[in-house]
Amino acid sequence: MRTSATAGASAYGLLRSLAAVIVLGVIAALAGCGGSAQGSNSDPGQVDTTTAPESGACRMLTPDDVALPSNATATVPCAEPHTAQTFLVDNFPSSLTDTTHDDPELAAHAYPQCRDAFATFTGGDESLVMRSVVSWVWFGPSEQAWKDGARWFRCDLVGGGPQSEKFVTLPTNAKGLLSGRPEDEWLACARGESFDGSVKVPCSDDHDWRAVTTIKLGEPEDPYPGDKVARARTQDYCSDSVGAWLGYPVQYDFAYTWFHEAEWEAGNRRSVCWAATDQ
Repeated sequence: MRTSATAGASAYGLLRSLAAVIVLGVIAALAGCGGSAQGSNSDPGQVDTTTAPESGACRMLTPDDVALPSNATATVPCAEPHTAQTFLVDNFPSSLTDTTHDDPELAAHAYPQCRDAFATFTGGDESLVMRSVVSWVWFGPSEQAWKDGARWFRCDLVGGGPQSEKFVTLPTNAKGLLSGRPEDEWLACARGESFDGSVKVPCSDDHDWRAVTTIKLGEPEDPYPGDKVARARTQDYCSDSVGAWLGYPVQYDFAYTWFHEAEWEAGNRRSVCWAATDQ
């Protein structure tokens, strides 16, 4: 993904990672599958197990944990501090049961299942999900468990994204977290005089930028238009969208996050628009 900031007629961009739901899912899907590490504070009973995990279970996951393809972190009562909650557990279809445990087709199947279930679970539409500080990750069985017949996958809501140094604590039950008008602590803002190099923070913290809208660049059946067109459309659309959100001031600063072909092929058709505001 790429982010750019615009002030007046000038524009500049740089490659960055933001806390966007789609990227965290892709990171987990493409993570290396070797080794036996299955996260911090592993429960021996979950390591290499063929038994499907429990939907609704809570855990204290870390950013390092979500970079792994499998996870055996011990569950904790959801009334206690936790940074992750499982919102979907399902099985891979029969067409994929004879494949290898690191086959990309598994990620291609799990990704839309988790994405759609995440939106339903949180109560947020596509735009709001992309402007929140929570995201999702999916895990599959370990290599040994796959060899032993496990064919499940698990989707977890986590209190952060790929750029997070640590995850925030979630409420006892995160269901409906983004429904209605979410609290600022769950919405994405950034702190920094310039958007370039800014620190991503919840909007409940002091901030200088807020993710205010998303804009749609294409339909599900459309091919990727290319980086040049994707960026140009994003800049034009976000200029208008942020201007409208700010009430059409004479001068304003805005920034935008646009995504590349890999995210497009995974199903994303939107870019995120940021307004320079401390509100």
